[in-house]
Amino acid sequence: MREKAVSGTQTKTIAQVGLMAALICVMGPFSIPLPISPVPISLTNLAVYFVIYAIGMKKGTLAYLVYLLIGFAGLPVFSAFTGGAGKLLGPTGGYLIGFIFMALICGAFIEKWPERLSMHFLGMAAGTAVCYLFGTVWLSWQAGMGFSVALAAGVLPFIPGDLAKIIVSMLLGSQIRKKLKAFGMV
Repeated sequence: MREKAVSGTQTKTIAQVGLMAALICVMGPFSIPLPISPVPISLTNLAVYFVIYAIGMKKGTLAYLVYLLIGFAGLPVFSAFTGGAGKLLGPTGGYLIGFIFMALICGAFIEKWPERLSMHFLGMAAGTAVCYLFGTVWLSWQAGMGFSVALAAGVLPFIPGDLAKIIVSMLLGSQIRKKLKAFGMV
């Protein structure tokens, strides 16, 4: 009987991770190119925020890593329906890698303070800042531009939209997590 319980738990985890990776794959490609930046406005970070709320830090980060592998394999799940190693190694690849750390940081804050939305906001802002740092350093190096120029192109235009995504994910994500917990799904 013990084996069935473990097997059921593993099956549930695999299903949760797979479903959330699929959600990121669906939301990630939708993007809006900006004429002032090689970095598009993307829904990837919003998807990651939702996934972390829904299934937690460990499984949510794993779901994001599955998404990265799917994109790395060439499926068009990255911004503008692109995929492949070239996207990860290109100018915006640092942001894609930075999302791993964003997921870990956001998830750590949400799990440590499950009822404190102010801490969720702080965690998501800190995670996003770390993602910005990875992306900016990589963009600067890949595009041969100074750090301040890369910061102006790859971060500053995105702050208002990312703040809006954080607020939306806080409002909806916390409610989604409560419902999932009530049904025993997380």
